[in-house]
Amino acid sequence: MDWLINAAYYIIPFIVLLGILVFVHEFGHYIVAKLCGVKVAEFSIGFGKMLWGRHDSSGTLWKISAIPLGGYCKFLGDMDEASGGSAADKLSEEDRKYAFAFQNPFKKLAIVIGGPGFNYLFAVLVFALMFLVYGKMDFPPVVGEVIKGSAAEKAGVLPQDKILSVDGHEVKTFQEFRQEIDMNTDGTVDLVLQRGDKKINLTVELKTIPLEVEPNQDQKPMLGVASVTTVEFNPIKLSLLESIKEAGLMTWQITVVTLRGVGQMITGARGTEELGGIVRIAEMSGDITRTSSWLDFVVFMALLSINLGLINLFPIPLLDGGHVVIYLIEIVIRREINEQAKEYVFKAGFMLLIALMLFATYNDFARLFNRWFS
Repeated sequence: MDWLINAAYYIIPFIVLLGILVFVHEFGHYIVAKLCGVKVAEFSIGFGKMLWGRHDSSGTLWKISAIPLGGYCKFLGDMDEASGGSAADKLSEEDRKYAFAFQNPFKKLAIVIGGPGFNYLFAVLVFALMFLVYGKMDFPPVVGEVIKGSAAEKAGVLPQDKILSVDGHEVKTFQEFRQEIDMNTDGTVDLVLQRGDKKINLTVELKTIPLEVEPNQDQKPMLGVASVTTVEFNPIKLSLLESIKEAGLMTWQITVVTLRGVGQMITGARGTEELGGIVRIAEMSGDITRTSSWLDFVVFMALLSINLGLINLFPIPLLDGGHVVIYLIEIVIRREINEQAKEYVFKAGFMLLIALMLFATYNDFARLFNRWFS
């Protein structure tokens, strides 16, 4: 019985999470396509056999499919769900007006950007509502506690020290400080602290601290300081416009940090073992459901929405970003790229995506093995 309860904790939140994010992404493609006068043949949450389906007044088949690991928006004239080919030659002259393949590259560009754009919009709305309802809880970058035996204690960091910068990056909140520590890849950080009227420069070698609260939690080198907590009970109240502005800024900062992490993986400064896939998302969503509040789950969903939107904008064939590159090229050269050339590019992109998925899944299972058996 326990295994059934545990399975429910991990599987149900994961399906809900992925279903919402896929719907948001594909609805972005759908709504922009409708605005551009393109007919949508199918809107599916999931792949494979249809479990439920219904046609709307415009002829779009809305359906839920058996494999809940994604979804697609299939346009009139598309040969497959990835819009990687076209069966437009079988359409009548009237239908060609509404087929994706016969639209100008500006409309095609807008439609493919619509998906990632809605992922970003969703995240901004979540953060904005959170700020509007609960206020913004900005913890200053001030040390509240130095953990015994930590790298900070060894380096001489004291409570009430204000952290001005980490590795040359200015920090204005404790959250930004934590992000910069997480972005460090060589285990040694350069800190600039303010203690009273003096500025202090420290080079600190990060240190792994055993955590007794959650034995299975990933362990990584850290500085070993805790924030002051007095502002937690005095959140800053924001207006609607201020909430939207702060949400947009927060979304931008998350995007920048994510891109820095990806860049570190590409250059080899950060290990690729941190790359996770579907199993990792299911694990994290289940952990949050078991130990945290519904608000934490919604925030996690917003963070994943940003990542989904960003990843889809990478210039990899089959992803939205690959289509963006193709349509930008077509806008510049003022003609369509040869269909056979596109087919070769999409096949190469498919192979690359499969390789990345297999690698991420390997990392996921390796992590699970280390988590439960080490």
